[in-house]
Amino acid sequence: MDVTTFSAYGYFFFTVFLVVVLYAYIYHLYSSEKKGKRNYEKYADMALNDEITDQPVETVSKDEKKKGDVNE
Repeated sequence: MDVTTFSAYGYFFFTVFLVVVLYAYIYHLYSSEKKGKRNYEKYADMALNDEITDQPVETVSKDEKKKGDVNE
């Protein structure tokens, strides 16, 4: 097996891996929106509603802050 054959197999399997990851991500987006966990259409409007006075997409309470937040 020479280098060109090895690189061809690597390219093929890497492409298949990326396609599987893409479809898994798309499935995750649609299933979480269908279950009602998150509305991604609101996030799509963020590019249009980006003024400082606009309301945020989601409000974050103090209980929901991440543990590594430095502004506690």
